[in-house]
Amino acid sequence: MVGGGAYPQPGEISLSHNGVLFLDELPEFKRSVLEVLRQPLEDREVTISRAKFTVTYPSSFMLVASMNPSPGGYFNDPNAPVTSSPAEMQRYLSKISGPLLDRIDIHIEVTPVPFEKLSEERKSESSTDIRKRVTKAREIQTERFCDLENIHYNAQMNTKQIRKHCALDSTSKELLKKAMERLSLSARAYDRILKVARTIADLEGSEQVNGTHISEAIQYRSLDREGWLG
Repeated sequence: MVGGGAYPQPGEISLSHNGVLFLDELPEFKRSVLEVLRQPLEDREVTISRAKFTVTYPSSFMLVASMNPSPGGYFNDPNAPVTSSPAEMQRYLSKISGPLLDRIDIHIEVTPVPFEKLSEERKSESSTDIRKRVTKAREIQTERFCDLENIHYNAQMNTKQIRKHCALDSTSKELLKKAMERLSLSARAYDRILKVARTIADLEGSEQVNGTHISEAIQYRSLDREGWLG
C-alpha cells in the first residue's frame, strides 16, 4: 500500500497522487494496512525510512471506500436471510479505527432501494448538470486560493484558512456546538465538517456558510453517531 523494498518504490497510495484511491470492502483489509493511510491522509505525503536513507513520496489523493454494514451484508434487517451476532459485528467493524474514520470527510449510509423507486419513470438530475455544478464549485475554490501556492480546493485548507473562509453566525455556531457535544466529535471532525459545509455552500453559489450547510455536513458524519452498531 505505501510501497517499500530495499530500494523503496512507491505503493498504491503514491501511485494515486492527484487521483482517486478506491478501496472496496474496507473491513476486509488488515487493520495494519488501513492504519498506514493515516499519515498520507493528514500530511499528503508518504515517508519510507531505511538504514541509510529516507524517501518521501507525494500522496495527495482522494480516498473513496465502500463496505457492507455487516459481515452478512444486512444490517438491522428483521427479514434478512443472514444475520450477524453483536460479537461478529464488533469484530468486523473494529478493523476500521476511530482515528482513520476521523480523517474521512464524508460518511454516507446507502439504504436498499425499493422496487417502486427502481421502476419509476421520473427523470432525475442528469450527470451533465451535476458535472456543471461541480465544475463551477471547483472554479470558485480555485479563485479563492489563487494567491496560495499549495492550496487549490477546500479539503486542503489549514486551520487558519478554515477560520477565514468558514465564518459562522451565532445560530450556526450553536448548531455545530450541539452536534459536537451530542456526537462526541473530535477537533479533527469539527474542521472537516466546516470544510464540507464550505463546499456545500460553493455548490449552491453561496458566499456565506449558513446553518443549512452545517446541518447537511453534520449528516455526512453518520459513522460518528453513537449506537451505529445497533
